[in-house]
Amino acid sequence: MAASHILIVIIAAIALTIFADKRGIQAPLLLAAVGLAASFIPGLPRTQLEPGIILGLVLPPLLYSAAVDFSFFSFMKRIGSILNLGVALVVLTTAAAGLALGWALPALSLPAAFILGAVVAPPDAVSAVSIGRKLGLPNRLMTILKGESLVNDAAALTLFSVAVAAATGRHNFIDNATLYFLYAAGVGSAVGIVLGLVVHRIRRQLANPTLITALAIVVPFTAYALAEELHASGVMAVVFAGFTLGHNATELTFAGRIQEREVWRVIDTLLEAFVFAYMGLQLPFVIEDARASGFDLTKLSVAAGLVLAVVIVMRIAWVMLTAVLARQRHRRRMARLAGTARARAMARSLAEPLSWRENLVLSWTGMRGVVTLAAAAGTPLLTVAGQPLAGREAILPVAFTVAIATLLLQGLTLPWLIKTLAIGDAREADYVRAQMAYARKVIDEATVAVLADMREQRNPEVDIRFAAQMLRRARRAAEAHDEDLPGGGTAKMDERRDKILTIARAVLAGQRHALIAERDAERLDDEILREVLEDIDLEQAVIARRSERSAER
Repeated sequence: MAASHILIVIIAAIALTIFADKRGIQAPLLLAAVGLAASFIPGLPRTQLEPGIILGLVLPPLLYSAAVDFSFFSFMKRIGSILNLGVALVVLTTAAAGLALGWALPALSLPAAFILGAVVAPPDAVSAVSIGRKLGLPNRLMTILKGESLVNDAAALTLFSVAVAAATGRHNFIDNATLYFLYAAGVGSAVGIVLGLVVHRIRRQLANPTLITALAIVVPFTAYALAEELHASGVMAVVFAGFTLGHNATELTFAGRIQEREVWRVIDTLLEAFVFAYMGLQLPFVIEDARASGFDLTKLSVAAGLVLAVVIVMRIAWVMLTAVLARQRHRRRMARLAGTARARAMARSLAEPLSWRENLVLSWTGMRGVVTLAAAAGTPLLTVAGQPLAGREAILPVAFTVAIATLLLQGLTLPWLIKTLAIGDAREADYVRAQMAYARKVIDEATVAVLADMREQRNPEVDIRFAAQMLRRARRAAEAHDEDLPGGGTAKMDERRDKILTIARAVLAGQRHALIAERDAERLDDEILREVLEDIDLEQAVIARRSERSAER
């Protein structure tokens, strides 16, 4: 594929993303639809990547970015629901979709059919999270969606490796599928944690935000490659490296955090725009490849429709069935904990099951995306014996059809479903307000403590008042005017200005340390902490700018 074609696709995809954002349209849906329509333009060259490019170069940064921005505390709080959807449902969907394809296309070997099952098993939460954020889905539902999208990738790609080994005659590191899954997940997670801790120790010594960001960009590719070298899950390595560095990002400089956050948002936008546009562009070509290989297009269409129905029905049935079981189990646990004050406190800490409305929305968030495309494109061309992999030409069109159909069918109707069900949780809103109020209380107490310490160090009261005024202005994201500080021009006044800036920096540092301590003591929600720390980062940036301007004088 020519580099110029890639650049043209990226530029067009970004333009469409901008248009979608202005019109309130979901960008992945528009990109896939326009890409599909554009692919029928006569004379349009085929935009094709080599197998493994998307799997090794596109997927790691997308996963890492999602993990860095995701609270590990929230992940663990909903770990039961996340593993239920991210592992159990993926295994069941792989088996059901593989059997359905094998029945619809008898000429396809069962291992090749299971490759397709693993390819279409994992939903992509990009569209669902984007829609849910705009329409105000409860945080607990958003947590499950984001957590599932991280775990199900690892489960699906591990099953994909097992199916590929069976279809091509290649032997995995461990032949037993269950043991291989446990090994891949465990070793991959360990690789990610160790790499994350090593990188964190390095970046703590860095003050240059550019170097911090450059180091972060290398991490997902390194984690993925290291784990794959050990025959482990590169996806799990990337995810846990992201968790480790995201959790410890509070120890970085504010400039490093701000720049890294913005850079990852840019990378996400570029990669997601390209992938969804690429998906739409490829569908007619892979269908033509299947036809040229001797597959009947009518049978292929029936097979794609059957697999689409299987993945949709399997998710709805599994979510609703396990929701009933989860609610019964929760009632039994609550009954056992009822009684003492300590037991009631433990009961309140239990994650409450989703309502039937939330479960209905969750069951409809099965849009396929990046991982389905990456795995389908990464299906090997040849067996170990050097022969073409039989059925590969059928795997790609079915996988692409399922991905695009779920994006358009479920993605377009999901906003209507959310609005119709009027999902909302007053208790969750009360909890968020209470946590934000507690965060403000911690900030106020930390400010008072730091200023009291400054008074004990015999700092002039007028300097402390001016520092507090600067902080109030920084919270409004506006720089203080020169005349708001004592005038300059003399060494004495310059020294006083430096003292005021020092006080302001000390107050912000004290606020940050106090908030992190409350998070570590589990009195402050980690997601609330991240939101508040973003504001403090911006306040520190304002103060730093003032310090630079003062030094220039």
